[in-house]
Amino acid sequence: MSSRLSKLLTDREKARMSKSSDEAVSMHSLLVLGIMLLICVLLTYIIPAGTYQRYTDTGTGIELVDTESFQFIERAPPGLIDVFKSLTLGLQKGSDIVFYLLIVGGMFGVINATGALNIGIANLLRLLKNKEWLLIPVMMTAFGCGSAFCANYEEYLVFVPLMLACCITAGFDSLTAVAVIFLSATAGYAGGMTNAFTVGKAQEIAALPLYSGFGYRLQIFIILLGTAVVYVTVRAIRMKKRPKLSIVYAFDRKYNADKHLNLSRIPKMTARHTITLVIFLAGLIYAVSMVIIKGYYVDELAAIFIMTSIAAGISGGLSPNKICRSFVNGCKDMLLPCLIIGFVNSSILILQDANIMDTILYAFAAAVSHVPKSVAPAVMFALHDVFNIFVPSGSAQASVTMPLMIPIADSIGMTRQAAVVAYQLGDALTNALSPTSGEVLAAIAICRVPFSKWVRYLLPLFIIWFVTSAVFATAAAFTRLGPF
Repeated sequence: MSSRLSKLLTDREKARMSKSSDEAVSMHSLLVLGIMLLICVLLTYIIPAGTYQRYTDTGTGIELVDTESFQFIERAPPGLIDVFKSLTLGLQKGSDIVFYLLIVGGMFGVINATGALNIGIANLLRLLKNKEWLLIPVMMTAFGCGSAFCANYEEYLVFVPLMLACCITAGFDSLTAVAVIFLSATAGYAGGMTNAFTVGKAQEIAALPLYSGFGYRLQIFIILLGTAVVYVTVRAIRMKKRPKLSIVYAFDRKYNADKHLNLSRIPKMTARHTITLVIFLAGLIYAVSMVIIKGYYVDELAAIFIMTSIAAGISGGLSPNKICRSFVNGCKDMLLPCLIIGFVNSSILILQDANIMDTILYAFAAAVSHVPKSVAPAVMFALHDVFNIFVPSGSAQASVTMPLMIPIADSIGMTRQAAVVAYQLGDALTNALSPTSGEVLAAIAICRVPFSKWVRYLLPLFIIWFVTSAVFATAAAFTRLGPF
């Protein structure tokens, strides 16, 4: 009896210590953002405030930075009220994405209430029995092309609940679900062949022909996406064979077990289920096509998803009250991702209001100008990667950095096209890893994955990507990628 009691107490102690260890290692997403905000506040007391003079290029009409005009100005660090006010201001700044996510969650709440989606996924996975891994390269190629050609990124959050259900049922883990979507989207942004928000914006500032250098960017996209597909697929197959090897095994059992569909007891697809799925897929296809054809963004997409929710609810046999309740329940599931998206902006606002953004750019320019020309492209890429942590928006980073990088590239004999390549690669890579990347944080929040686990999962691939991107940035400069 004594030995049994001792063993029971030992097992309980081990369980308690294991739980405590998990909680110690895994930080809540909002805590991660809180630490980033604190770091930014401390930087306003460490980094002097400064400003550049801007001028308009007479030949192109583009506003550039006078590289010799930097001057320090009076420091303006935030007060206590300013720090906490930045959180609400950040939510307001990200309100378009916040409300978009609520509607995305509401749509999935209605679709899930009809039962059609779960039954449809179960039947698809049954058809792919023992070949479920084929979903990974197919879906990653589709997501990657959407980002490379159409600048899709935050729009992909709509697919996270669906991909999570697919991966859990297929025997993969929740990290695979996030990786399939956002690693392919990151590779797409790194290529950015016709990405209007990054390459298009940067080339406009550089006065380059729109989407010139397409072939070189296509090579970047193929290499980075191919590396990601191999990495995610090999890991997913290994996790399927030995699930306990997954670093989120315990989290998936605790939070995502209900996403697993019993393929041996699949209900028969009814006419209602089929019609509901057709409406759901038609809504997604129409939304994606309108992004390509008419440049629809979150407001138009949200309108499409509201209409899809109503039509799917009716076809699925839900009463008006049930549709409303299901929509609200779906919105509740998106509360944390919405807070994350909003709070990400608070760090950026702190840096901008304290007037230290130009000072950071000044240090950026000094680093590029004072290194050997042979390594300047790689340094420019790496600094863009770091800068992307503080300004995660691709178009915003182009507007802030390229007016300075173009004159610097001209002065050191680097082609403007090479400077754009260094920017686009730097803008893309840390999107997948940065604690200020709101979309990725939102995705891992939906999947209930701790940020520390995501970093551990991604780090080996990120190192490979980083080295590869530095090589591409350097090669673009050495081959004098043009037209100029």
